[in-house]
Amino acid sequence: MSLASVVLAASGTFQEQQLPVPSVVFPLIAIGVFALLGAVAWSYRDVAHRHAGGKADHGTPQGH
Repeated sequence: MSLASVVLAASGTFQEQQLPVPSVVFPLIAIGVFALLGAVAWSYRDVAHRHAGGKADHGTPQGH
């Protein structure tokens, strides 16, 4: 426990608050966020390979 919670508990002014949603919802939100981030990362797969041909031409001067 942190010092603030110990002081509040000792003073008697500490009140429990209800969660805005049931506690099972918080892990579901986290899973949804990670799934969304995974989908974004998955959408960028193989991008470097698709553009590898154009990358070699940028370093050479044109017409020489």
